[in-house]
Amino acid sequence: MIYVALLSRWHVHADDYEREIRENKHLSVQLVWDEDIERGRKWAEELGVPFEQDLQSVLANPSIDAIVVNTPTNLHKEIILAAAKNKKHIFTEKVLAFSVKDCEEIFDTVKAHGVNLMVSLPRLTMDYYLYAQKVVDKGWLGKLTMVRCRLAHNGAVPNKGGTQGWLPERFFDKEQCGGGSLIDLGAHPIYLTNRLAGKAQALHARLQQTNNLGVDDNAVVLLEYESGALGVIETSFLSNGSPFQLELYGTEGTLLIENEQIRLKSSQLEEGEWINPVELKPSLPMPLEQWVAIIKDGTVSTITKEDVINLTLINEAAALSHKESRRIELKEIVEKCIVNNVL
Repeated sequence: MIYVALLSRWHVHADDYEREIRENKHLSVQLVWDEDIERGRKWAEELGVPFEQDLQSVLANPSIDAIVVNTPTNLHKEIILAAAKNKKHIFTEKVLAFSVKDCEEIFDTVKAHGVNLMVSLPRLTMDYYLYAQKVVDKGWLGKLTMVRCRLAHNGAVPNKGGTQGWLPERFFDKEQCGGGSLIDLGAHPIYLTNRLAGKAQALHARLQQTNNLGVDDNAVVLLEYESGALGVIETSFLSNGSPFQLELYGTEGTLLIENEQIRLKSSQLEEGEWINPVELKPSLPMPLEQWVAIIKDGTVSTITKEDVINLTLINEAAALSHKESRRIELKEIVEKCIVNNVL
């Protein structure tokens, strides 16, 4: 059995992870810590476990094997470094940290102390992504020229009472979150597009503050990949009814994914007619399940260090692009890390 401490209910997915833990026979929640004492005590009471007010006591507790981090993102680095040094395995909500430099420091520390780190990038396990990757790998699209991915919701659209919407107000705190729609919801299109298009080399981004919330609530990133492909990443907290869309275009075909509907047209298949695949390869285990398998059995995760760091790299470069209203070559950020002896 892997004994787990839940660190914070700040993130909207905290309850989802608690449910996944409860449903996993290899995991058991032993206690709760939260930077908001009242919220933490309430959650611990609901779960029937102790609340520990002192974080260091949690991390030093020899009966705790692992932690699940749902704190504000600006606390990730401090908490994860301390957890690794106390030999705790770590599962965390994305993003890992605000900068590539901090991500590298975290990975180095985790490796040095022999613990396992998993960042939750769940859409890399989904059947539609696996199908898209298969289509690219088999060359059914020919030379990949464009990837477009959109994920948006209406979480910042004011309700009839005039409030900011169904997202909690803390999700618009730039200090805690590091940004708004792009760093949060846009993370999913970023890591999917990165996987499918390869190594990114430059970008231009606009992070719009339509409702003056203090963070972007509507964003788009235009990416240039070393392969020659372009990537278009779209996200928003202001879109009602917007479906998830993943579109891949190439010299010999097109793949269109919209929610559960998948359509493929390729000059290499069935005389170039549209195909609706009926059976997809099953989804991979979710990130938390993979994390457990790594701890127990030493398996290799399908979510990689490169996925995690490149996600932060795109976010870091996009913020700089918007701030300075210019195209950013990603080597600008990477080279700064090299100068600082991080990479």
